[in-house]
Amino acid sequence: MPETETQLVEATGADIAALAPAIHLDHCVIHVSDWDRATAFYRDVLRAEVIPFGKGVVFRFGGVQLNVHGPGQIGSPRAREPVMPGGSDLCFRWSGSIEEAIAHLTAHGVPVELGPVERNGAAGQGVSVYFRDPDGSLMEFITYPTP
Repeated sequence: MPETETQLVEATGADIAALAPAIHLDHCVIHVSDWDRATAFYRDVLRAEVIPFGKGVVFRFGGVQLNVHGPGQIGSPRAREPVMPGGSDLCFRWSGSIEEAIAHLTAHGVPVELGPVERNGAAGQGVSVYFRDPDGSLMEFITYPTP
């Protein structure tokens, strides 16, 4: 999955000493109020791989995972102020055009809340659309220009 792959040092122009040790996002936590509704959304709209875990699931996107707290399952340890359903703000890289992202959301009945708008993301300047998951968490698809 290109979105989670690292670039060669030569391609970035970075100093090798400044890159060690490499740190990459492995997983983060979201909280949902309904397992079935969240699973359908993250599987169908965000194309997550659904992995059964305990009383619930985790959502995997290539090399990055969303651990999920929900009814009957709260992880430990957890943040001092745990995220509540609807309290997340996540951005996902969309590999196609922003128009294709909008068409995908429309086909799944997910309204676009804002966009397309220019945004700065992990790969630099891109174009984003914003929408919400079933609990109201803010979601974003960002696209980057192709070389």
